[in-house]
Amino acid sequence: MRLAVGWLQGELHVSERRACRVMGLDRSTARYQSRRPINRELRERMHHHAALRPRYGYRRIHVLLRRDGFAVNHKHVYRLYRQDGLAVRRRRRKRLASAPRVPLARPEKPNQHWAMDFVSDSLATGRSFRMLTIIDVVSKRCPAITVDHSIPGARVTRVLDDIAETDGLPEVITVDNGPEFAGRELDAWAHKRGIRLDFIRPGRPMENAFIESFNGKLRDECLNEHWFTNLNDARQRIEGWRMTYNEERPHSALGDLSPAEFERQLINLKPAGLPE
Repeated sequence: MRLAVGWLQGELHVSERRACRVMGLDRSTARYQSRRPINRELRERMHHHAALRPRYGYRRIHVLLRRDGFAVNHKHVYRLYRQDGLAVRRRRRKRLASAPRVPLARPEKPNQHWAMDFVSDSLATGRSFRMLTIIDVVSKRCPAITVDHSIPGARVTRVLDDIAETDGLPEVITVDNGPEFAGRELDAWAHKRGIRLDFIRPGRPMENAFIESFNGKLRDECLNEHWFTNLNDARQRIEGWRMTYNEERPHSALGDLSPAEFERQLINLKPAGLPE
């Protein structure tokens, strides 16, 4: 309202009294100047997080500021965020035909249900490369992102065996119907280890919504923000983003905890003596 009064005065050359009457605003309100002291340290820290994570909105930046020890609510962060022009530019999305939603089965504990998918991108030279992405459906933790020019089915099984040495393996892995997942290599590997492959229906990517959501974050916060000079550069930057995602990035579905914090909290809450 105060901005509208100022616009009327500047553009139509009317008095403050008349502009306030038109807008139904008291003159004392129009003249009000906030006496609240400017917290420069808070503002500088907010700019630091926004520059470091340019695709984070004000809600995630608010979580990071609280972690830094600032006792500030999200509304104040939003005001500063808008005043300083830090709002994330929205990317246009292609309109798709609506389809009935299919409820997804929700496991109860980490390392019970994983999801896998492939993502493609290009190097600065124009040569394309692929990424095998894997997440835990419950904790949202990403145990690995494999980056290479080609990732056949046999390579997928080797990646899973490497993860198994440190993280174990789940009971179920949700995948689409791509040749790397529907081929003999992964089928024989899963049968040997007693793991069920849960194939989504063709043309229904939302049945694997957890990995689709993760892939969207990967593209928005990493792939679209960097220009990869070669494959090693891509591997280093993507691995750095994966570590930040697991250890630091607040996740709204986890109560604004990072996946690593969420898993540690589950371990601390579990009564002693209970089996894994």
